[in-house]
Amino acid sequence: MRILIAVCGQHAVHWLNRRSCGDMNPNVARRDRLSRFVDLARVYRGWSRQELASNLGRDLSKVVPDSGNPKLDLVVALADALDWNVGDVAQCVWEAPPLVIVPGEDFATLDTQAIESHRAGDWRGLIAGGRRLLASANTPAERARALNRLSGGHDGLGRYSKSLECLRDALSLTPLTPQLELMLRVNLVGAHYALWHVIEARATARELVDRFEMRPPEGRVERVAQAFSLMYRGHCSRRAIASCTEDALRNAKEASADLERAGTLFSVLAREFGDDSYGGVANTCRGALLEVHCTLGVLDPLDAVSTITEALGGVEDPLLAPPGDWLESYGWWCIFGCNVAIRHLDDPHFHRAMAIFTNKAIEIADRLGNWSLRERAFSLEQMRRERLEKSTGFEAEWILDEEDVRTIAGTMGRFPSFRETGWRILADARIVEKV
Repeated sequence: MRILIAVCGQHAVHWLNRRSCGDMNPNVARRDRLSRFVDLARVYRGWSRQELASNLGRDLSKVVPDSGNPKLDLVVALADALDWNVGDVAQCVWEAPPLVIVPGEDFATLDTQAIESHRAGDWRGLIAGGRRLLASANTPAERARALNRLSGGHDGLGRYSKSLECLRDALSLTPLTPQLELMLRVNLVGAHYALWHVIEARATARELVDRFEMRPPEGRVERVAQAFSLMYRGHCSRRAIASCTEDALRNAKEASADLERAGTLFSVLAREFGDDSYGGVANTCRGALLEVHCTLGVLDPLDAVSTITEALGGVEDPLLAPPGDWLESYGWWCIFGCNVAIRHLDDPHFHRAMAIFTNKAIEIADRLGNWSLRERAFSLEQMRRERLEKSTGFEAEWILDEEDVRTIAGTMGRFPSFRETGWRILADARIVEKV
């Protein structure tokens, strides 16, 4: 769940797009942008035109292709010459033409339409609306709101790196209202957390929590921001249990305190405002506490697994369950159950619990289109299979169909940290193709 206030996306107009090309053929416009990149690389490196061609691996008369569509080796060479990322060069060369604003489409109307797209879960529509908002924005605050909308669209599609980029761009703008800046910061924590940037997410969440310790929140927006900040800080501490084993107890205690408090705040918000989505987030906090309490030794791991298994009976068939924060919460209960099994259970309890939980997590992730759940479920299932092979010598074969391969490929694209695992899965799997 994101904070819905105004939601994130594209960079400001690039130097490369400073000349209008709205009425230019797309290929010609792309060739023009590519030519500027080539000129920029020559100036940056201080090369002669011959040196430029040599370093780019091109004939002097054919550095820029007439089609305007560069081959990959040229994009890589330009990125290396400019000390840019390859993806940034490709994005700027392939930039879509500027949007033409339709008369009568004022910012407020476009913003209302973007909010409707967000509530409907129409993420591509939200991105399209965010781009129109960005094109029609006249003030830093409006640009920030447009970027926040774009961020929400990218987040919904699992494009967390793009979401993070939009939020960073939005927060660089001034002046912003305190409320808008607060929402952007909370969403920034969520983007870092989704990408496993635990240190960054934890530090930003701590800053927000401390702000509310010094001055209690006023109004719904600040109260929601406080609850999310506590939840994210608690989840970061929970994740640190595995990565910092020497500080596992300290992290577990901090996680317990934050998640307990966040869960209480979300439950109060759900009752007070009649918004059951807050209840779903509170339920996620309760599931996380099962994992944390096992680390603290106040809950037997087998009891925790039993509690989670029993709770999943309510979503036996995720396709019949309404999508939303409650269903997502049980997807995360599955992940918390896997973490309990990994740290505390021996065979055969370990494999039984892991098989149940990863399977259900993938079912829920597919129902919701939730890429974060997919990343965790695939990673944990691969861990289970590797442990089985190590302990028994038995190699559990992955059997994947084409849809599974597409999902794994999509997960690899969205989570750089998952790519190594994804390649291992694909290398070891037996892929069943459609006849």
